[in-house]
Amino acid sequence: MNDRTTTTAGGSAPGADGPTQGFVLAGTASGVGKTVATLAVLQALEDAGHEPVAAKAGPDFIDPSHHAVVTGSPSRTLDTWMQGVDGVRRSIARSAGDFVVVEGMMGLYDGSVTSTAATAAALDLPVVLVVDASAGMQSVGATALGFREYAAHTPLPEDARTDFDGDPPSLDVVGVLAQRAHGGRHAEGIRESLPDGIAFVGRIPPTEELEIPDRHLGLRMGDEAPIDPATIADAAGAIDVEALRDVAGPPARPASGPNGASGSDRIAGSDRVAGSDRVAEADAGTDAGSSDGHRPTVAVAQDAAFRFVYPAVRERLAALAAVEPFAPVAGEDLPACDAVYLPGGYPELHADALADSPALSTIADRAAEGLPILGECGGLMALSESLTTTAGDTHEMAGVLPGAVRMRDRYQALDHVDLHARRDTPAATAGETHRGHEFHYSSHALAGTAATASSGDAAVDPDTDARFAFDVRRGEGIDGDHDGLTTYRTVGTYAHRHADSGMIDRLVAAARGQE
Repeated sequence: MNDRTTTTAGGSAPGADGPTQGFVLAGTASGVGKTVATLAVLQALEDAGHEPVAAKAGPDFIDPSHHAVVTGSPSRTLDTWMQGVDGVRRSIARSAGDFVVVEGMMGLYDGSVTSTAATAAALDLPVVLVVDASAGMQSVGATALGFREYAAHTPLPEDARTDFDGDPPSLDVVGVLAQRAHGGRHAEGIRESLPDGIAFVGRIPPTEELEIPDRHLGLRMGDEAPIDPATIADAAGAIDVEALRDVAGPPARPASGPNGASGSDRIAGSDRVAGSDRVAEADAGTDAGSSDGHRPTVAVAQDAAFRFVYPAVRERLAALAAVEPFAPVAGEDLPACDAVYLPGGYPELHADALADSPALSTIADRAAEGLPILGECGGLMALSESLTTTAGDTHEMAGVLPGAVRMRDRYQALDHVDLHARRDTPAATAGETHRGHEFHYSSHALAGTAATASSGDAAVDPDTDARFAFDVRRGEGIDGDHDGLTTYRTVGTYAHRHADSGMIDRLVAAARGQE
């Protein structure tokens, strides 16, 4: 795995505009085994001499981490709600490889504001359906036929429909990958059951070694519980690469070009839907937005507690600033920097280490001095006064933001969000609309907070000092109506936002003192 070639079987070297062919690997439902199927397909393509580009429809962080183990490259996040149609197309066009494989979210048609179907339509890519064949044979054909025909009876999510110039491309189910299917008579029976126009592209054998363990936020990350490479290689042997090549199609190109402005730069009423409108400058190697060429340093927490970062966010940070990673869980202090980014992750699993980390105390001190700090979900939790686990153990956190966080036994929010910026902060400009996603098992309460925080100098009175950066138009946020709790120049949100929201540009501007 992870060996790259300069030419591709049955094709040519990757072009400057990204992959020249690909498909969307969609499921009939959640839990059907899309991630394992995607890993096997990626490995099969690589074994055949291709340079596959992995991508994930929707806002997920975990599945892409497993893709990266196989390909050795970050998996692209594709979300029409957060990025717009052109943003999704641009993400693929900027990828290095010749063959894109997009793992779907949930079932093919599931989702309110985006879906696997919306992603396939945005990219104008054919769909290969992953069907659980463990207890079926002819019924696999009936399922595939039903999913193909249903495309004519259901519209795309409204936002995806309105983001196309003219009518959106039609959705085309062109193949079936049989999950948990035996070889021999079972596989042949599935092949024979498929109607004309739907190809059998292979199978994933039933084996426990292909299961990925999970926990409360989904599967375990790729670097925590990777599937044995030999097991993936065995599964890849049952994939028909020639059939995949036959059904693949070229991905749609962005109207603005691979380095053009964000597809999310749309005007909605009187609100500007924020987007990164300086991507071309950053890609050209210039320090976008800086008249003096100064590249500020942004410290990014990066360890077992802080690990949910979209690749586009990392890339945008690297384009605009010097990135200095640090690991609070490992006892590393906050490095010298002009701003801090605390992404989401699993602070609840490392609360002891975080409470003892010198980084939280330093962050509290620097926050009081006016250092711009952005925390998302897990970052919000670490910036709050305290964190109480499901076992009832309470740990002091940084105390920069007022409020106590408590872990719950079931998720408290799971949806795409729509946020309206109430004021200028290091997270957004007043009047902007930012789109993102929230998924968390914790709740945050301003009332009944801990009496003390890890740094008394940074403790705040929630009645006088705490403000919110965003009104929530869709989603839950922190209190049902607001997100982005802010004090000093620190903002903590439950929402995860994509780079196309413009959040990184705003944070870097704050680091330069330009907000």
